Amino acid sequence: MTSTTAEPRKLRIALIGYSFMGSIHAQAWTAAPRFFDLDVVPVLAAVCGRDKEAAQSFADKFGIGRVETDWRTLVEDPEIDAVDICVPGNLHAEIAIAALQAGKHVLCEKPLANTLAEAEKMALAAEEAKTRGALAMVGFSYRRTSALAYARELVRDGRLGTIRHIRASYLQDWIVDEDFPLVWRLEKEKAGSGALGDIGAHIIDLAQHVTGHRLAGISALTETFVKTRPLAGSSSGLQALPGPETSAGPETSSGLRAQGHDKAERGTVTVDDAAVVIGRTAEGALATFEATRFATGRKNAIRLEVNGSLGSLAFDFEDLNELWFHDHTEPAESAGFRRILVTEPNHPYAGAWWPPGHGLGYDHAFVHQAADFARCIARGEQPEPSFAEGLQIQRLLDAAETSAANNAQWQDVTAGA
Repeated sequence: MTSTTAEPRKLRIALIGYSFMGSIHAQAWTAAPRFFDLDVVPVLAAVCGRDKEAAQSFADKFGIGRVETDWRTLVEDPEIDAVDICVPGNLHAEIAIAALQAGKHVLCEKPLANTLAEAEKMALAAEEAKTRGALAMVGFSYRRTSALAYARELVRDGRLGTIRHIRASYLQDWIVDEDFPLVWRLEKEKAGSGALGDIGAHIIDLAQHVTGHRLAGISALTETFVKTRPLAGSSSGLQALPGPETSAGPETSSGLRAQGHDKAERGTVTVDDAAVVIGRTAEGALATFEATRFATGRKNAIRLEVNGSLGSLAFDFEDLNELWFHDHTEPAESAGFRRILVTEPNHPYAGAWWPPGHGLGYDHAFVHQAADFARCIARGEQPEPSFAEGLQIQRLLDAAETSAANNAQWQDVTAGA
């Protein structure tokens, strides 16, 4: 008997880049259709990397049938529907613009670009491509952590009243060792900026996303604590050892630790190690941000607290299934922060997974991102955050760098996305 059930439409994806971020994205594309009902099914059709052997090993691991070493081959292929960009920032603009002009949908890792000029070109290309049906999204994955998505709902429902304070921090310690090698994330030409763009971008985006506020002006200080580092692959005898969240594809030498570094040739670190930003939103709230890779003992500590006239909320990524909420309208004798375990079926994304109390992890936010992207493509809707939103974050990063270069001089920033 012949089945009359129509085969679901496929979204054939080319993954550009691999290693840490590529692995997370590959896992997400694989898991999304297994846990979420999607009108279009994402399929990893190809992976691209400069190292053919390494890319093939990655493809074998994730069941990807095609390997390329030139991204242009995939961008120009009519069999590819979407391009997922997981390479260093200096490659984002060229690949994204070419893909959009070729009619491909694009998911690009954050920050959108290395420079404001590049981000402006990418946003313009996305707007033009949208008129032809090609849609673009920037990957601020932490937005899709269930607890933060629920925090946004509480703000939207008016539970916090008028927002007055926003404070956020992102703390890591993976380069505290002064002889950790000069990987690409420490080179401005490849990474654009240091802690500011790599992790500061995340908390700036989260603060705006959760509160609905837009920063209208900022002041910033940055610091590079370690000015020089051993060159990766130099005669020091550097050996590849498991590293932190630093490897993002074949373009990097990340995940290295210095071995026998006494005779290593050293190069100049050209990005910031830490950034502190204060700001004011267009809606009148005060905001503070801290991003550093030198917080010893902190591996991936993201914290967000929002204070309003009617209540407050607080989130800590080290307890990512929990949200703390204070209802200031309750009687003083019973008021206080209470813990909400964000795993109920009606909490954002949580219902697609496990029974209540069975928490989610870091990788689940990427699965949620993949599912949302696929849904928007199927419906012809603009996925969020758009390249226009990514551009707005880029303006803030650019303003922070300008401020820091001018002794924390105040910078007015256009508030709109």
